[in-house]
Amino acid sequence: MLRVARSYVATREAAEDVVQETWLGVINGLDRFEERSSLKTWMFRILVNRAKTRGEREARSRPFSSLETLDLLDPRVDEPAVDPSRFNTHGRWAGYWSSPPSVAALPEDSVVIAEAGERLVAAIDGLSPSQRLVITLRDVQGLSAAEVCDLLQVSEGNQRVLLHRARSKVRATLECYLDDRAGGA
Repeated sequence: MLRVARSYVATREAAEDVVQETWLGVINGLDRFEERSSLKTWMFRILVNRAKTRGEREARSRPFSSLETLDLLDPRVDEPAVDPSRFNTHGRWAGYWSSPPSVAALPEDSVVIAEAGERLVAAIDGLSPSQRLVITLRDVQGLSAAEVCDLLQVSEGNQRVLLHRARSKVRATLECYLDDRAGGA
């Protein structure tokens, strides 16, 4: 819940406040739960509504210099998510992997596993707020596509695009990390 709230507010402390307010809202509104959706979806709807309200309120007092801007001249904006050379171009298997993505086997060493986990969290935290929110709800919290669309009030296509871009960026970050580990080991 904290990660989802963090997608809407500027600080971790504000996200913690939103989560606390959400739990109070859940407790106070439990008798009004109509079971038209799962309890989890209902709770996340409360969380998103409270986080949006808090984020909008905070945004009105945020200095202009702290706003993120998209550099439309950045050539990486339109780069493919996965290098096209990794796919077959001819025959029956055109469009499929030419070979499975190379992932160096992680040793069972708990330090390396923890470091990879930290890289994963950092990669997710480095995403745009909308991508971070969708990947968190789908892949971390385990919500279905329909639940995420309903919760965030986005179209199915928009949810798929956001999730694809988020997964692609996280995958690329982890592949770089694993390639570095394999090369340095």
